[in-house]
Amino acid sequence: MLLVLSDEYKEHLAFLPKVDPAGKLNFPIETVQHGVEGLMFLLTESSKLMISEVDFEDSVLVLGFSKELNQILLQLYLENRNEIRNIQTQLAPSLPSYHNLEWRLDVQLASRSLRQQVVPVVTMRLLLDTAGGEQSARLLQTDPSTLLHLVSTLEAALASMKTNHARRILRNIK
Repeated sequence: MLLVLSDEYKEHLAFLPKVDPAGKLNFPIETVQHGVEGLMFLLTESSKLMISEVDFEDSVLVLGFSKELNQILLQLYLENRNEIRNIQTQLAPSLPSYHNLEWRLDVQLASRSLRQQVVPVVTMRLLLDTAGGEQSARLLQTDPSTLLHLVSTLEAALASMKTNHARRILRNIK
């Protein structure tokens, strides 16, 4: 899989071949900052996608760098990709996961002013596991018609995930 860089990042990295390896940069601060940001993007995206050596070389080849600079970038990528992946996993948000759902159906049949009313309410207690092993609870209330609409919307979303188009997209993301 090749990494495709936008024109903005290509422009940020364009100053790298002009840098004298033994001397000072002699470039404006913004140019150096953009160059560092371009390198960071190149390395993080390559590490995230776990690009092979050949694909990385082909991705960098588009930038028009010298062979020596391409080899330096490849070596930098190979030495640091595992560490970059570890940092990315540490920075990823830890979302709570489903543990249990308790529910109750309450029906109000009458009140002092209205003797012939029916007001159903579904009360749910959603238990979630957090990353630290702790549990948290969320209390939710809804009427049955809204709950049925929610269930049908979620079932439609699950059905759309089973289409060939969605499977192709998921395969390319991984």
